Amino acid sequence: MGDLLLVRHGETEWSRSGRHTSWTDLPLTAHGEDQAKSLVPLLSGRTFSLALTSPLHRATRTAELAGVPGVAPEPDLHEWDYGGYEGVTTVDIHRTRPTWDLWTDGVPPGPQGHPGESPEEVGRRADRVLERAVPALARGDVVLVAHSHFLRVLTARRLGLPPAEGRLFQLATATVSRLSTEHGRPVITEWNLRA
Repeated sequence: MGDLLLVRHGETEWSRSGRHTSWTDLPLTAHGEDQAKSLVPLLSGRTFSLALTSPLHRATRTAELAGVPGVAPEPDLHEWDYGGYEGVTTVDIHRTRPTWDLWTDGVPPGPQGHPGESPEEVGRRADRVLERAVPALARGDVVLVAHSHFLRVLTARRLGLPPAEGRLFQLATATVSRLSTEHGRPVITEWNLRA
């Protein structure tokens, strides 16, 4: 069985400042582009039976600069819909909701078309991605290029945990993480690798 490689996109202006970024399609910063290029040694030499990316530019550009071949967009890899908290930092949210936690409290509705998502809703999208990825693991490695909170939820689901347990897995920009199996069970083999 192959490995499931998770790649978080490179730095954007909002990831650098800690602003929640879902549907706002920001480009990588110059540093983010350099970060993405630095992933080439971690991904080269692998043959992927499936390569998927979030349709957002920061993810597709990261996949391109990291040299991921044959990548296809997958809408379910989109970042958590932050609803009314799009573009807002956790520090700013805590000014009016001091005990707010994304993983337990979710987000308020945002503008039309962006109602926000609960951990369970993000978990259902992660489960759909895994339904597509797991059969491909029988043929080799699979790579997913996406976003921090979504990939954290996907990791929790792959390990058999509830979606909100993604809170346990901090994920830095422009890193590669590897999920494998041991004795037939999914495990984390490497996390937050940088070249």
